[in-house]
Amino acid sequence: MTRALIVVDVQNDFCEGGSLPVPGGARVAAGINDLLHRWHAQADDAPAYDVVVATKDHHVDPGSHWSLKPDFVDSWPVHCKVGTEGAAFHPNLDPQPFDEVFYKGEHEAAYSGFEGRTSSGDPLTDWLRARHVEEVDVCGIATDHCVRATALDSAGEGFSTRVLTALCAGVAEESTAAAITELAGAGIEIA
Repeated sequence: MTRALIVVDVQNDFCEGGSLPVPGGARVAAGINDLLHRWHAQADDAPAYDVVVATKDHHVDPGSHWSLKPDFVDSWPVHCKVGTEGAAFHPNLDPQPFDEVFYKGEHEAAYSGFEGRTSSGDPLTDWLRARHVEEVDVCGIATDHCVRATALDSAGEGFSTRVLTALCAGVAEESTAAAITELAGAGIEIA
């Protein structure tokens, strides 16, 4: 079985000090970084991934997704604006091990990494299928939003999907618990 790791939106704006911080974001960035470096070094305790990719919120003008008076359901403060430090990967996460980065939400709200495309325009689903990926692990920020959407779409595309909860950060306990319940109900493995 060919397995991929999808690292979702570990960007400055979603970590402590950013415009839309998620508690534990910096810790999660460091944990994912450790996993990636063990994988890249082929350490004995490293997970067996064939490819590792990342997604990034990549907003230019996402319309009503940004708001000066956000409701934190459908509208949010300005975040991950292209060309800003907030859109960059968190410094605890070294992007070098990534085989590819998928950008999403240039002119619309985009929660799932499966809405993302490479800089040359390749969609995530096609990219994974071209590499014969059958199993997907998902981690990153935020459990109850973009991780949730990415994992649901992964399963919907027919990939055997697992969420690595120790390497995820959620916005709130209640919504994170609801997301985990929903994911498990969709046949996604919770690890």
